[in-house]
Amino acid sequence: MVELLDIAFVVGGAILLFFGAVLSVYGVGLLGAAVGAGAGYLIAPTIGGVVGLEGALASLVAIPVGAIGGVLVTYLLLSLAVAAISFVVGAYFGMIAIAPALGNTGTIAAVGTALGVGLAAAVLGSFLTKTMMVFITSAMGAALVSRQLTISGLRTAQSELTVDPLIFEPMAPVFLGLFALGVLSQFGLFKLGWVTSIVARLPGARQLRNRGDEEVSGS
Repeated sequence: MVELLDIAFVVGGAILLFFGAVLSVYGVGLLGAAVGAGAGYLIAPTIGGVVGLEGALASLVAIPVGAIGGVLVTYLLLSLAVAAISFVVGAYFGMIAIAPALGNTGTIAAVGTALGVGLAAAVLGSFLTKTMMVFITSAMGAALVSRQLTISGLRTAQSELTVDPLIFEPMAPVFLGLFALGVLSQFGLFKLGWVTSIVARLPGARQLRNRGDEEVSGS
């Protein structure tokens, strides 16, 4: 039986895939909520034991608290949040894709590659904020929609304290196809005048721009 969380993962992934960067700061907020909720879910058993909560109840409390915390951090430290998200996603893909492609299978070499890619992504995220958000939201959305990342994988990672269930094949055709579709769709939407006009009227949505871009006018 398909769980509601599985459906939520796919729906959330589709939103990230096609509209994450178009929604600008809301896209970052959504990513912040997703990262915060995931972190809350993973640490729920530990935190739950401290406050006297167990099992599903601990997760039920930790997930929304983590999501809210992720959103708050995103809005309070927007530029740092974009760089941090870029670093995390860049390091993740550096570990599962670039390190194996370079033949860096040892732990130290793989970690070094992941950190290098993460730092490069963070720097790009600071200067090419909107562009990086297109690639990041498309990648995360593609991973969720293609079921490369699932709630069962998160549960296994939580119970066994390992990242292995969160590692997937980034060269899988379905992932690459969805990723390309997301990138092309999002860049295409930015070219539509009516989309730009709507985004310009959303409160806070114009804060995410590539450095040097002029602020979009609402007129």
